[in-house]
Amino acid sequence: MMLSLFDQFMSPTLLGLPLVLLALFLPWALFPKPSKRWLINRTLQVQNWLINNFIKQVFSPLNSEGCKWAMLLTSLLIFLITLNLLGLLPYTFTPTTQLSLNLAFATPIWLATVIRGLRERPSYSLGHLLPEGTPTMLIPALVIIETISLFIRPLALGVRLTANLTAGHLLIQLIASGAYFLFPIMPAMALLTSTLLILLTLLEVAVAVIQAYVFVLLLSLYLQENI
Repeated sequence: MMLSLFDQFMSPTLLGLPLVLLALFLPWALFPKPSKRWLINRTLQVQNWLINNFIKQVFSPLNSEGCKWAMLLTSLLIFLITLNLLGLLPYTFTPTTQLSLNLAFATPIWLATVIRGLRERPSYSLGHLLPEGTPTMLIPALVIIETISLFIRPLALGVRLTANLTAGHLLIQLIASGAYFLFPIMPAMALLTSTLLILLTLLEVAVAVIQAYVFVLLLSLYLQENI
């Protein structure tokens, strides 16, 4: 039973080829390309409105140097939201439930922000390892703790996204299985369980969007510390 619950998080294969590659390329085929026309359709208008609002909220605290990362982080946000939402469809696979994939998203961008900070503003970036006014006796221990917290950031990003999506998918499968087995025995209870399942699915849609937003927001905060 436990093995069947976690089978949904295994990367499917077809003829020995991992289908996760197809899942990673699929989101870019679903979004319309920007148009140079004055009049565009409603889909592009909504897409542009969402992207503009995201850029205003996330990049307003950053200076002009930080705003150069807008294209990268916005593309990552749209990519993660699409992967998370597509994983809620029946008979699909959610690539973002794999910790290795989430680390592959988080580590390069986090490392790029750290390297940029050490290269252009080394004293400002290293100053985060030692808060002002720290007692002399606590300086060595605090530097070690802050250094560990710095290097654990990409792992925390990957684990947060993986754990939230995995927990939601498992809960949906458990409740759906309960409703299926209760239907021939207790139809009223099965109907109540199905209603709970619908509400949980709506909540999981919100979680899929929010977790992608939090993932990119934290990366922008790491960028803010080094720009």
